[in-house]
Amino acid sequence: MRIPGSIAVEQRPALEPGIDEVVIRPTYCGLCGTDVELLRGSVDPDYVRYPLTLGHEWSGTIESVGSAVEGLSPGDRCVAECIVPCGRCAPCRAGRTNVCETYDELGFTREGGASDQVVVPARLVHVLEAEVSLLDAALVEPSSVVYRALEKASPESGSHVLVVGDGTIALLAADLVRLWSPASVDMIGRRADQAELAHAVGVEGFATEGSPEGSYDVTIEAAGASQAVLTAATASRRGGTVVLLGLPPTGGTLELPGDLLVNNDLTLSASFGYTSAAWRQTVGLLNERRIQPGRIVTHRFPLDDYGAAFEALRATDGARGKVLLEIACARG
Repeated sequence: MRIPGSIAVEQRPALEPGIDEVVIRPTYCGLCGTDVELLRGSVDPDYVRYPLTLGHEWSGTIESVGSAVEGLSPGDRCVAECIVPCGRCAPCRAGRTNVCETYDELGFTREGGASDQVVVPARLVHVLEAEVSLLDAALVEPSSVVYRALEKASPESGSHVLVVGDGTIALLAADLVRLWSPASVDMIGRRADQAELAHAVGVEGFATEGSPEGSYDVTIEAAGASQAVLTAATASRRGGTVVLLGLPPTGGTLELPGDLLVNNDLTLSASFGYTSAAWRQTVGLLNERRIQPGRIVTHRFPLDDYGAAFEALRATDGARGKVLLEIACARG
């Protein structure tokens, strides 16, 4: 993608790793709404640099390693953190690598994984257990985003949970919140077609209208829409927690009734991206087979058919979970 609105598959020279880098051959690369916004050119310019290769959700196999790399070998199946923290600033030293003072991320400011090859600092690479599928692993990135938000909010066991939204992040939130042993998980979505996917990840009550008031211990806004934030706040009980996980459009504003927030003693917990610790924990859950996020994949396209993949992302009818590019298919 050389400029917003222009996208194509290009032939480029083979990559070589630096001394502390690895070259990985992606197998699957996920696409999400943010990739649509990158193509449209509507992502905050502080978080993107054109030209770029898309791809911040992917899995693959190590092809070559730099001379100083230890513990990683060609043939290792892996995933890699795409946020590249400096490791030196105050947030990084405190473990808050998601808000490193120098923003750097594959698929945004560095070449991403929608390619036959991608170069990654070795310190960001995580090896997968043999029984873990690369399809499941391709969803480590959105899963770690959700995991970090839930860990920050710390739902209590036995909580009644509402997820607002029905896309990939909402489905993963409904799935991963089970790790905290909730009493129930409900979802308010926009499309009835998503009900089957929602039930498959443990949602008990799925609705496309209505806004239950004051009945949930934890409400998770995962739609990326201003109205969804109000829905989540209104549905929270007194003393409840509202988790802000969706990413509203750049420059968007929220209008929330101040008396509702104060009188109900609500906790608003917003979360951006994932920390290195959250990524490591998510990979651990995957390696232990405690999570299987690949079950929400509904669409798979060869890399050369990226146009159809973007059309699937934009579609307003039919069930849609995660949309994947199959990079291996592009290589024949």
